Amino acid sequence: MNDTPGWASPGSAPSDDQRPGAQEPADGPAPAEPADQPTAPGAKWSQEQPAPGQWSTPVGPGQTPPPPPAPNWGAPPQGGGWGGPGGQHGPAGHGGWGTPWGGPPPAAKPGVIPLRPLGVGEILDGAVSTMRTYWRTVLGISLTVAVLMEIVTVLLQGLVLNDTTGTDGLGDPDATLEEATRALGDALLGTGVLFVITLIGTVAVTALLTAVTSRAVLGKPVTAKEAWRDARPQVLRLLGLLVLLPLIAFGILAVGTLPGILVGVAGSPPVGAVLGFLGFLGAGVVAIWLMVRFSLASPALMLEKQGIKKALTRSTKLVSGSWWRVFGIQLLAALIANIVAMVIVIPFALIALVVSGDGFSGFLTGDSDFGWTYLIVTGIGSVIGSMITFPITAGVTVLLYIDQRIRREALDLDLARAAGVQNYGTTAGS
Repeated sequence: MNDTPGWASPGSAPSDDQRPGAQEPADGPAPAEPADQPTAPGAKWSQEQPAPGQWSTPVGPGQTPPPPPAPNWGAPPQGGGWGGPGGQHGPAGHGGWGTPWGGPPPAAKPGVIPLRPLGVGEILDGAVSTMRTYWRTVLGISLTVAVLMEIVTVLLQGLVLNDTTGTDGLGDPDATLEEATRALGDALLGTGVLFVITLIGTVAVTALLTAVTSRAVLGKPVTAKEAWRDARPQVLRLLGLLVLLPLIAFGILAVGTLPGILVGVAGSPPVGAVLGFLGFLGAGVVAIWLMVRFSLASPALMLEKQGIKKALTRSTKLVSGSWWRVFGIQLLAALIANIVAMVIVIPFALIALVVSGDGFSGFLTGDSDFGWTYLIVTGIGSVIGSMITFPITAGVTVLLYIDQRIRREALDLDLARAAGVQNYGTTAGS
């Protein structure tokens, strides 16, 4: 199977023994005429005519003869036939007249991406086009999930975490071991609660936007209700997958730093610190490598209706041989999403500092009490940022998964049939 399916030049180059327009008789060469048969008028002239390339058009008195034709005039260009490599010829739109020399026919594009292997810009553009074309569904889903996440976060921080947790002991050099331990526990508790909220919201938005993006590739609109109907059977498995992946990464980091911790506890803190740092770096490289290999497991689980283990295996297979490409595209998408989020969130955070209590001076000294005003204003900024960044990150992951399957498994043929593209793969090949 071709590694880049999706189109192929139709036709074939003419053979060396036959040029366009010259056809062999069906029954072979004509038999020689009998010797005693009278010669037809003009036969002697045809036998004595100049060799090809030497004959010139007769001209009248006072006329300038035209220049002789170029060598091999009338033959197809070297490297192929009319219209491009491989002897492409035929009507416009099928690699023939009206198309650039050597250019393939345009790929079918029933939805937000053309049905062929995609470039980095096309993947990013496809994610943005999905958000722009189906903005009611995409932004409606993102806004709903982001609002629910922020409401729960603000209520927990304002009613529970601010009163029951404190991290002052972490920055106090005079704090006792018990105070520092308690502050660390409170910080981990607050981080864990926020992580759970973020995880649930990520599961919901990933499941719904995966369904929307997969329909957008086919050019078929989908409502939020239809997206939920398609995604609902896989939501619990997706939750398990998104819990498992951070646990795998955390476990790798813990194993890498454990020898340094043990050496430090045994009585050699400097050696333990160095060993722990080196172990953390090595484990971090392994964790990143593994997370990229598993990065397409989410769309594989949702779109192929797979279990968690099978989805991880499918992602590993699709990423194999393209690790750096997958890593680079996802890193670029993450950078773009984070920059957009920062541009939106930072002004709201500055406004919240100005309108809440002690302002910048309290923030710099650490004495500011972040009350309800601060939480609500920053929450509004987070909602707007999430509403825009959710579709970008989810869309890029889904389109990258589809692109890898087009490259490896000719998924474009199935997508064309599902989109109702007529005669796809018959004239263009695959």
